[in-house]
Amino acid sequence: MAVRIRLRRFGNRNRPFYRLVATDQRNGTRGPYIENLGWYNPAEAGMNFNLKLDRIDYWEGTGAQPSDSAKSLIKKARKYQPRDGEPAPEPFPEEAGAEAPTPVAEKAPAAEKAAEAPAAEAPAAEAPAAKEAKDGDA
Repeated sequence: MAVRIRLRRFGNRNRPFYRLVATDQRNGTRGPYIENLGWYNPAEAGMNFNLKLDRIDYWEGTGAQPSDSAKSLIKKARKYQPRDGEPAPEPFPEEAGAEAPTPVAEKAPAAEKAAEAPAAEAPAAEAPAAKEAKDGDA
């Protein structure tokens, strides 16, 4: 029996949720599995997974082969998920597209600059009207 460690999809349409399972590779993706090894929720930000690394080590020791997506998730878990009796690892990095919140002190000068901009545009709007008045007088 060839055992695979792979993701098994759960959840509704457009809201995926995955379980990492050890299963016979001949079984389908919706078929029976041997053991549940953790979960992964791609809809969440930050720590969106929880894996049983000791059981994953056991299955890899018996010859189970992880799929490509499972392999990358296991690698990520070994880096960021604490094991029993170990100190907490480095904090989880911020998401690539997320911006850090700006402090209130930095927002105030931007608001002042925005308030000054319309005042600078007002004299420029009056200048063409004054020019027309001069042309009419001549």
